[in-house]
Amino acid sequence: MNVTSIHIKIESDIKNQAQQTAEELGLSLSGVMKALLKQFIRTRRLSVGIGEEPSVYMMESLQASDDEYKQGKVSPSFTNLQDSFKWLDK
Repeated sequence: MNVTSIHIKIESDIKNQAQQTAEELGLSLSGVMKALLKQFIRTRRLSVGIGEEPSVYMMESLQASDDEYKQGKVSPSFTNLQDSFKWLDK
């Protein structure tokens, strides 16, 4: 896998808060940034607002997930974050 680095300038308190929040969620800050960049590429939108209305796609996806859960269909479990990203990338 060919990887590269991105260097950004940001206030240290923002970086520290973001890193702490990511850790509380069991994520690395690098993983969070990778997910945000993938979403940006996929949607071609930058979503930073709070309190946005969910899209029709999101509502349909949530309904489909709820229906599958009620039918007893369960999504796979993962032992680490990397395996979950591999599954999502498929």
